[in-house]
Amino acid sequence: MAPPFYRAIQGKFVIIGKQPDGDSVRFIPDRRNAFRGLSRDDRIRPSRTDGSVQLRFEAVDAPELHYGRYAQPLGDLSRDRLLEWMGFEKVEYVNRNEKQVKSSQPKSVPGVILTQAAETNGRPISYVLLAAAAKSLEDGDWVQVDKDLLIQTLNHQLLAEGLAYYTVYTSTPQEHRDLLRQVAATARDKALGVWELDTSENFVLNDQGSIGPEGQLILPKLFRRCTEYLKDTTPNQEADRAFRSPLKHWLLDHPRENDQVLLLDSVEAMPSVEVQLSDLIRQSNRNIFFQPDLLDLVFVEK
Repeated sequence: MAPPFYRAIQGKFVIIGKQPDGDSVRFIPDRRNAFRGLSRDDRIRPSRTDGSVQLRFEAVDAPELHYGRYAQPLGDLSRDRLLEWMGFEKVEYVNRNEKQVKSSQPKSVPGVILTQAAETNGRPISYVLLAAAAKSLEDGDWVQVDKDLLIQTLNHQLLAEGLAYYTVYTSTPQEHRDLLRQVAATARDKALGVWELDTSENFVLNDQGSIGPEGQLILPKLFRRCTEYLKDTTPNQEADRAFRSPLKHWLLDHPRENDQVLLLDSVEAMPSVEVQLSDLIRQSNRNIFFQPDLLDLVFVEK
């Protein structure tokens, strides 16, 4: 099977006045119409102030740094290492929360993104390359993203260092899934980064603090669903806490949050069955059991 084609878009990465995290930064393309012709290009809305767009890094999901006012363990580490790899130094933040960047050196970093489409919220789904790794790519060209090119992306590096979870969608090409899954499996075997702390298989969900910066680290997508669940179901009185509905039931009542998932055969790494996220959760009192191997999940792109 031939490697899939992605459009190479040259530009620069910017962080001043922004809130970068471990799997997403803002990007300003060199050409105003650079995204025209991509799938869902009508959903991409560049900033009116500087023309930047927020990226969604393909195949990775770093611990949340600022999901609203909530965060996860290692979120700041993932962000700081990513910015370091990109070449940003002396990064200063506006306040103690360390979210919005006040200044950095340099102010921007040149690079290239490889993208086919935007996701439902208008973020280009991208592989990210620094300029040094993209010298052979022409701006606007559709290029084959083969193994040699893929391993030069920051996406690959995040997985190799264990600074992000392997999180793929049906839109992620199969050959990319296979390669990146193995990269993530190696990082897990070495207990690198997120894999040293991950408790997705079995965690206690008392309140937001249970999965907060000082709490248990779980798959970011599961963290986001649990956070919304807690917002909806946390009682006004402590005595009523026992009456909170189970997470599974909440997901069934909120179809937009109840992702469709392909479960892979762990041996053949091929799709075997499509289920809902709620089908993968078991609960005993406040103990949540997330049953599948995290590397065997493929989320259905919305």
